[in-house]
Order: sequence, then C-alpha cells, then structure tokens
Amino acid sequence: MTVFYCSKCGTTLTPDLTALPAVPAVPELEDARPKGARQAPPTVPQGCYAIEAEPWGAPFVVQEDQENPAPSQPRGTLMATEEGFIASAGVRNTAVIHPDDAPALQPLPNWENSTGCCGPNGTEGLNRACPCGARVATLTADCFGPYELHLDPVRTYAFTPESAEG
Repeated sequence: MTVFYCSKCGTTLTPDLTALPAVPAVPELEDARPKGARQAPPTVPQGCYAIEAEPWGAPFVVQEDQENPAPSQPRGTLMATEEGFIASAGVRNTAVIHPDDAPALQPLPNWENSTGCCGPNGTEGLNRACPCGARVATLTADCFGPYELHLDPVRTYAFTPESAEG
C-alpha cells in the first residue's frame, strides 16, 4: 500500500493505494460511457494507482511525423495547432489515480487550466492544488478523453511502508 503526500507541506493527499502493474487501457469512449454520462469511466479503479512512464500533459511540442501523427499523449486524442499535430513533452512517471482518491485537492482559482466542454481536458498544465495552495496534480475529466487524475512526481511523493522496513 502506498500513500501520496504534498511535497510542499506534507499533507496526506490519498488513502492507502494499491499499485497496478500498468495504467489500464481506456475502452472506446462510445462503448464505455454510460448513456447520458459526460465522462468515461475512471481509467484506474478506486483504491489503486499506476505510474505513467510516458510524457503526459503540458507542455506540448510539434510532432516530427505529420503524415502519421500519434495521439498527443497516452490515452489521449490527436491534437493540433497551426504548426501541426502536437505531442506531450510533459513530465514522466506521474501517478495516475481515480479522481475520488484525492478528495482534498481543489480546482485552481477561477478554474485556471481547466478548459474543456464537460470538464477539464488536462492539456493546460496542473489544475488541482493541495489545501496549502501548491499545484500538485492534473485532472482530466472532459467528455472526449479519459477520466483520471495525474499526481506530479516532483510536487508529490509516495510512501510505501514495506519499502521503509528494508
């Protein structure tokens, strides 16, 4: 079991979570979203976490292969700017958790970095803060992408009691 904390103030952000071997795949959204729901089912089950090894979130850079573009980030969609298709150049090793497993996190003032039509799309950078005010996570909860919360690996830290026993 692992608990995540705010690196700035030490506040406990999650309950004990169980590690998954990988981030689960998101089913096709049209098939996965319950009728009338505005977001997909959560990527990670409540009470669990997984480490996203690939770059995730802002900033984004123009992809080299514009003829065969890849999704902008894992479990994401194609994104383009006037320069072309873009891909994440964000941090690696974010902890992906069920959004309800970090109830103390709050949106930034004025919903900064939370653009989206049905919820934040997670592409503008950190959009959730610890009660101390430190920006620590990014929620993605829009209708066209996955429903998950990414804890920044520098702004949060994990403690697993088994690893401390040595």
